[in-house]
Amino acid sequence: MEQPAREPSPTIGELGETATLSRILPRLEPGDAALLGAGDDAAVVAARDGRFVVTTDLMVHGPDFRLAWSRPHDLGWKAAATNLTDVAAMGARPTALVVSIAAPPTTPVSLLEGIADGLRDALAALAPGAGVVGGDLSASSVLTIAVTAFGDLEGRAPVLRSGARPGDVLAHAGARGDAARGLRLLFAEARDAEGEPDAALADAVRARHPHLVGAQLAPSPPVGAGVVAARAGASAMLDVSDGLARDARRLAEASGVGLDFHRTVLGEDPMTALAGAEDHGLLATFPAGVVPPEPFDVIGAVTGDAGRLTLDGAPVDTSGWDPYSGWDGGAG
Repeated sequence: MEQPAREPSPTIGELGETATLSRILPRLEPGDAALLGAGDDAAVVAARDGRFVVTTDLMVHGPDFRLAWSRPHDLGWKAAATNLTDVAAMGARPTALVVSIAAPPTTPVSLLEGIADGLRDALAALAPGAGVVGGDLSASSVLTIAVTAFGDLEGRAPVLRSGARPGDVLAHAGARGDAARGLRLLFAEARDAEGEPDAALADAVRARHPHLVGAQLAPSPPVGAGVVAARAGASAMLDVSDGLARDARRLAEASGVGLDFHRTVLGEDPMTALAGAEDHGLLATFPAGVVPPEPFDVIGAVTGDAGRLTLDGAPVDTSGWDPYSGWDGGAG
């Protein structure tokens, strides 16, 4: 039986801000920590011991995503995931997001609805109980998504980058290099003859390599592992978004230590595991004698060579993603 044709989505310019919000907000949940959600000038979110962690991140069409490759649901999911892991890296439990979107007036409202659905589904899967408590809409020539995330420390001290000590164990939770492999596939196989991103080609690549392409466009990082690590006594931790080696260098410099990676646990392609960005795993150190809890894998050790990163004792390249120079680890 032939399916009836869907009515074209009105644009946000045709509907205006109020009507557009009325179609987006019902798709979102405020979460368990919201004492007052969207609707007033500001939300009110509970913080159990009077402290909370806060982080923010931007996704801009062009440097951060391509509409031809990412579905609207992907955009909402990734916008949530990239912020949730920053909260998790502090050892906090994510509680709330504030989301602002700037888009051209010609943008179909269905695109924003898809983003809202992705936000909702990512929160339900990665941070149950967290929700969207507010945000803003504005006009722009370039689609931009800005997310601010909040987290509850639940009475614990935050886990900082500066707490690693020589003799600690270096451990990691999450994928290592999958997002970079997915991006390489998209650049290699999902561009047209002029080199422009192509939606049909991207769908075909995703069908052949769902895990790798999904790792790039809609990652599923181990958000819950942040609280697990904090409870186990992690001495330092950070979100791995710009590449394992590049972010590890930040931890090493903050702590005044060195880090030595073990090649055998980095997989068949250790260079991609070290340089590939956007997996959004968690890198943590644990005191000697503490067994890193699941889902962490021991991938190295903390040394006394301040600021020095090595792979089985040999110096390692700390290239990765830089928004001003692009990913210099090989994705293009």
